[in-house]
Amino acid sequence: MENTTHIRILIFTPEITPRIEYAFGFIFQTILGSELIFSTNPEDFQQSTLPKINYSPVDLDSGLFLKAHSILFEKTISDQEIEIIEYQQMQLFFPTSADSFLPFDPFAATFYLISRYEEYLSENTDEHNRFNDSENILVHLGLHQKPVVDQMAFWIAEKISEQFPDFTTRKRTFQLITTIDIDNAWAFKHKSPLVSFGAIMKAVFHGRGDELKQRAVVFLGLRNDPYDTYKYILETYKGLLNHILFFFLIGDRDRFDKNVSHKNKSFRQLIANMASVCEVGIHPSYSSNEKIWLFETEKERLENIIQKPVTQSRQHYLKLKFPKTYQNAIKSGITDDYTMGFASLAGFRAGTCTAFNFFDLSHNCQTELIVHPFQAMDVALKNYMHLSPQKAWQLIEELMLEVKKVNGTFISLWHNESLKDSGQWLGWRKVFEQILEKGLILEND
Repeated sequence: MENTTHIRILIFTPEITPRIEYAFGFIFQTILGSELIFSTNPEDFQQSTLPKINYSPVDLDSGLFLKAHSILFEKTISDQEIEIIEYQQMQLFFPTSADSFLPFDPFAATFYLISRYEEYLSENTDEHNRFNDSENILVHLGLHQKPVVDQMAFWIAEKISEQFPDFTTRKRTFQLITTIDIDNAWAFKHKSPLVSFGAIMKAVFHGRGDELKQRAVVFLGLRNDPYDTYKYILETYKGLLNHILFFFLIGDRDRFDKNVSHKNKSFRQLIANMASVCEVGIHPSYSSNEKIWLFETEKERLENIIQKPVTQSRQHYLKLKFPKTYQNAIKSGITDDYTMGFASLAGFRAGTCTAFNFFDLSHNCQTELIVHPFQAMDVALKNYMHLSPQKAWQLIEELMLEVKKVNGTFISLWHNESLKDSGQWLGWRKVFEQILEKGLILEND
């Protein structure tokens, strides 16, 4: 990020709570790059000449007033009344008052969205025990394809500048990150004899002759394994490897964990090779989501292979249960997680394209874990949204332009097998390449 002159902002509030520090900190420090000062003294607030906001129930006739919603003063998790208010042709929530500088409370809304408050309360989950994307409040409001939290931050900045013209913010720049999940390093190669035999018998039983032919030419060395797309990925990002991040699944084989054994020499060499040129993180197995000891075992395996600490993760199947998944990640030494995104849609699950600290509602405190939200996943686009590569690219480009408007970070999620450019994934390499081409243009624009 480019640093420019920025200014302090004074916030009056009757009580400085962990939630207030978190929500205001994300808006002002993380997004706008301003120095934040809190005061609980109304006289000091009124006398100050700094740009200032009164976040309380009562207007002090000084600075900008916003009638505060109760959620940032609470300490527990409870059902929140979601009352809708329209602003800037958007359906937003947590209305304020006629004398407030905005008709809704952007700080309360920000907290509700990035803390994933609604996910603590929902008992309606899908077949993988995940929060249903359809239950997301932004999906209900038709806002899930806009980084509404980042937009709210800039609306706040505009309102402050109208009353305090000297107020400035830090200039952000658009950033691109491409992530690759390695659920299954090879389609046919390096599997155990038992696994390979079982797969061949299943192909015979179901009459999948094309698969049997593919296996034969791969085993004869006449063609690369279809999931072996690593050279293509590295060549596509040649000179730009700082934009790419791999997550390896190295859990034991199970119903939802089909990767090659972590003991396999070729697999270990692949991981080591990737780690020598790119950032590498752990893709914790499906079962490890409920078992911290399994998470730690798999992380230790990866550290043993790459010979350095593993601090980045993304949950397999995007299994994210609040607050347990993130609590376990923190206990296991993870500092950055990339699970935050839709499993069946594209857009902004937490309403933002800016990395944020996980706020643990069960303990009512901010943690050190950084959550990196992603906006588009190959499997969601093709298998859930049933988009063609062309339609998928149109949607991705729209999302990238939304991120550019607020100069946030666009993160996409891919799998090595989706880049094989054949069968059901024919044409998707072009989408992968278009993201990079567009991203570089937006970074330099």
